[in-house]
Amino acid sequence: MRLVVGSTGELGTAICRRLRDKGLSVRGLVRASSDPAKVSHLQSLNVETVQGNLRDRATLDVACRGVETVISTATAMLSRQPDDTIQSVDQAGQIDLVDAAKAAGVVHFIYISYSKNLDADCPLTTAKRTVEQHLMQSGMGYTILRPSCFMEVWLSPIVGFDYLHAKATIYGSGNNRLSWISRGDVAAFAVAALENPAARNTILELGGPEALSPLEVVRIFEGATGKPFEVQHVPEEALRAQRQKATDSLQQSFSALMLDYAKGDLIDMAPVLRAFPTKLLSVTEYAQHVLVSA
Repeated sequence: MRLVVGSTGELGTAICRRLRDKGLSVRGLVRASSDPAKVSHLQSLNVETVQGNLRDRATLDVACRGVETVISTATAMLSRQPDDTIQSVDQAGQIDLVDAAKAAGVVHFIYISYSKNLDADCPLTTAKRTVEQHLMQSGMGYTILRPSCFMEVWLSPIVGFDYLHAKATIYGSGNNRLSWISRGDVAAFAVAALENPAARNTILELGGPEALSPLEVVRIFEGATGKPFEVQHVPEEALRAQRQKATDSLQQSFSALMLDYAKGDLIDMAPVLRAFPTKLLSVTEYAQHVLVSA
């Protein structure tokens, strides 16, 4: 049995789908507050669902019973519920999950973190690195995936990349390159880590097939749409001021991640692709897909 924590999120659902496509038994941790439609979708994939919460250790103990592998994608960043914080979910909750998995005899724990280059001081980075260390010291077999910026998040209207209206908010100069990666490719690496010995007790830095600056991405979308984009820059000074004024951990972390975006993030995928041969989605392919789907 494989337990996916964060199963109703986009990444978690993609992992569940890939696991079921391989004919593997899957259990998805869902919350009482989870969207019923998303829970029903998991059940339609023949995913066993169990109610639980990273803020309730007893439910994690139940969810981990009979589980061989845990895959955790959960975060409070994109699916915040009342009383959720980075500290309670991304840090304390994930640590409790590691401890529950160890107590239940889980042999392999796959944790979705983020790139080592995304290192601006913030509660989320503290949480990610703390959980990584706790997992590595747990005695379980582990795989830590550290993806760079998700295309589906950072190249979407949610952070100001409004490709439908040819408008883009760029953080910083827009000249520093990032190794944009598709969420689907991260899901593929998570599933591949189940059986590939190269994934055991290791950290995998993950990026896409090419590093592109945000302004280069804008030009790709201009070519795909045939429209010039209106580009607005948010200076790094403004982002630092925003982080200093932030009143909670999520606001602080969002501002810090925008500063990391401005700095750039280059990932050399050659070593990973030798061990995990796969075709990675390019930004051009992503642009074509979202524009056709819109």
